[in-house]
Amino acid sequence: MILPVVAYGHPVLKKVAEDIAPDYPDLNKFVADMWETMYISDGVGLAAPQVNRSIRLFVIDASAFSEKYPETEHFKKAFLNPKIYMEEGEEFAFNEGCLSFPGLREDILRKPVINIRYFDENFVEHDERYDGVIARVIQHEYDHIEGIVFVDRIPTLKKMLLKRRLTDISKGNVDVAYRMLFPQMKKGRK
Repeated sequence: MILPVVAYGHPVLKKVAEDIAPDYPDLNKFVADMWETMYISDGVGLAAPQVNRSIRLFVIDASAFSEKYPETEHFKKAFLNPKIYMEEGEEFAFNEGCLSFPGLREDILRKPVINIRYFDENFVEHDERYDGVIARVIQHEYDHIEGIVFVDRIPTLKKMLLKRRLTDISKGNVDVAYRMLFPQMKKGRK
């Protein structure tokens, strides 16, 4: 089932998400719905808060970057209850977008190497190290479960310059080709 993606301004995007247990209701169906939603929306990652569930879960399929970054070709994983416990290296800028911010892209500074512990969808624990684009995609989605959106990582002046666009996104005054939930949309408007 395709789930609506929540837009900037929705309170769920600013909450720190809760851990989930192996007996979380309909977990396999929810993970499948997240994959379907991510693919129909042309995303490379999707976090549960983006579909209005404040739980520590995100999915990533970075293969869209494989032409330029071959290491991403078969990178497809679900991350449950993840914890990034180390970030290292000198920050570098990379142009990021987000399904909760249709049409908006900005250069974001992040460290190039991370270590992360997480469970997969079968609740098998993993402890892994990633770098480059894969690390960045993980960091972006991880931010969502920490209540951080990518515009929180841009300089204050730049964010002030984007205020009008951010307001338009939260009101639904954007062209988007996937289902969304806009927190400030007026009732009756389609």
